[in-house]
Order: sequence, then C-alpha cells, then structure tokens
Amino acid sequence: MASSLDTILKEIRPLDASAMAAAQRRQNSLTKPHGSLGRLEELSIQIAGIKGEVTPKIEHKSIIIMAADHGVTAETVSLYPQEVTRQMVLNFLKGGAAINVLAEQIGARVIVVDMGVKGGFKPLPGLLCKMIDFGTKNMTQGPAMTHQQAIDTIEAGIQVAEAEMGKKLDVMGTGDMGIGNTTASSAIFAAISGRPAKKVTGRGTGISDRQFTHKIKVIERALSVNKPNPKDPIDVLAKVGGFEIGGLAGVILAGAAYRIPVVIDGFISGAAALIATGLSPQAKDYLIAAHLSAEAGHELLLDFLGLKPLLNLNMRLGEGTGAVIGIFLAEAAVRTLSQMATFTEAGVSEAKPRQVNKKGVCLSPWVSGQPYNS
Repeated sequence: MASSLDTILKEIRPLDASAMAAAQRRQNSLTKPHGSLGRLEELSIQIAGIKGEVTPKIEHKSIIIMAADHGVTAETVSLYPQEVTRQMVLNFLKGGAAINVLAEQIGARVIVVDMGVKGGFKPLPGLLCKMIDFGTKNMTQGPAMTHQQAIDTIEAGIQVAEAEMGKKLDVMGTGDMGIGNTTASSAIFAAISGRPAKKVTGRGTGISDRQFTHKIKVIERALSVNKPNPKDPIDVLAKVGGFEIGGLAGVILAGAAYRIPVVIDGFISGAAALIATGLSPQAKDYLIAAHLSAEAGHELLLDFLGLKPLLNLNMRLGEGTGAVIGIFLAEAAVRTLSQMATFTEAGVSEAKPRQVNKKGVCLSPWVSGQPYNS
C-alpha cells in the first residue's frame, strides 16, 4: 500500500454517527441499568463509530514500538546512557521486557521498529528497519532533523501500520523506546501549547532536582535556538522532535484513515498525538488514551488534546505497557456491547421509575404493587 502522508490525510473522516447511535440504543437495551458500565459503555460506542459497526469485535491486536536515539542526550538529560536504547530493542526482540509479558497476556503482536537507533542493527528476526538516521541531532544546537526527515518519519509509521493491517488488525497500541525522548516530547508540547517548559517537563527516568533544573534549561535553549512554528506540526517535529515520535504520529494517522482504534500509551505517545492531530484534528476521535502516566506534563497534554485517560496506575515505563492495558479494556467494552443479552432476549422486565403509594412505601420497579425495600 505504502500511502503518502497527503493521501492518508485525505482519507480521515468523522466517526460513523449512525453506528454510534445504534450502539447507544443497544447499550440501553442490555440487561443493566442505563450507564451502569460507565466508561466501558462510552468506549464501546466510540469504537462502534470508529469501525462503523454496531457490534464491533477486537480480536487482532498489535503494539507498535518505535525506537530511536536522540542527540540531545549529549546534554545529560537522562540517568541512562544512550546505549540503553539499543539494549532495550534487543530485549524486546528476546521477549524479556514488560511489554512482551503484558502483550502476551492479551494476545497482541509486538512490532519493534528501528526508526533511528545509533549504530543500527544487522537483520534480526522480528525487527523492522525504517532507519531515518543514526539518531537525531542535538536540538540545542539546531534542528533535530530536516523537514524532509520529519515527513519521512511519519510516512514510515504509516507504512508500518499498513503492513499490520494486511495481517488482520482490529486495534493498535503505541509504544516507544528512546533515551532522551521525554525531553523531546516536553519540547514538542511546550512548542505547540505555548506552555512554559518548566510546566510540561517531568523527571523521565527519575533524575535528581539538579538534573531536572538542567533538563528544563536544555528544553528552553532548544526552543529558543530553533523557534518552532506552533501552527506547523512538521516544523515542530523537525526542530525539537524524534524519529520514533514522528513514526508514532504516522501510526495514529493511518489508524484514523483506515478506521482502526489507536490506543495511545503515555507522554511520548501523547507528543506523537499532538503532531498527528495538528495535521488532522479529526484524528483525535480515533484515539483512546490508555492511562495517565506519572510524567508531570502528561495530564496537561491529555487535557490539551481533550482526551480522558481510562486508568491511573502511576506508570511511566513507556514501551506501550499502558496501551496494552487500555486494549484489554477496549476489548472488554466491545464484548459487553455485543455479547450481553438484551432485556427482551433474557426475558427480563425493563426497569421503570419507582412508584410510591399513599403510605409512602416504595413499590418495586420490577413487579408492580410489591413493596421494594432498599
């Protein structure tokens, strides 16, 4: 398929309103009080609108992990050395990371993509090579990448997503690996939102107070040197972003174009969502925010996007670990919509408003005339 960015943007449409209305009617007919499954009901209706099906199914699942290095690590913004990006990619391929364990539990494929890990890799089973360069440049000294490279990262993400769709796909989750990528993500959010760097920057791998202050100054310097245009997502990505962030933006846009729900992980996936929705505001409706991470700027970022996270587990690992749990909930939501019995099917009387007799005794909503003790 190998669609271009321009082609994908033209294919993104609003959610299917008729499917959502029918899904809402079905929810209201199921053997439960209206709204009693809370967010699961909302989620099932959103997925119905995404897929254009009244009772959608989620069976085929993929977690797409984009990996790349960041030149800004030269500024010592992380507790871990740059080599850890490469080492963790190998760990993913061996099945030894948290994402592997959690993905296996829900039956999801784990797709690992080298978007620009320093040194590269020889061909390895399970590793997709979409190398843009051996890591970005140090954004404190100029743009992290060229404008064309920024476009290339997004189109690489589109290609990865399209390849997964060829294997059957009902839902995608986003994951990341890249030492220094919380710095890039904070810079992206600050650039697009106009918020001060100190408000949107977190501690990433758990840096000290002194390192945290230094990290904020690094982001401020990068923004000052590059002056990214907040109205131009590709310019922001090129000047202060990362290859894996652009790749994930492409995954999101492809999901929206092909009507596949995209469950986004934490702060880095959120930065990718900022790029994607900047290019296509309609793409936001295809996103499911899995969780609220412990990274300081994530709550502000989700508020900015207008997304409500499903969970808050104080997680901040990345890799797509939160997205896996979000996919589990998405599957639970559509299963209840499609597999629960309706009142008619179950032979259960629908609840009616309670009546009160002259003595003030509340009568049963199920059997008229019988006292209801609650």
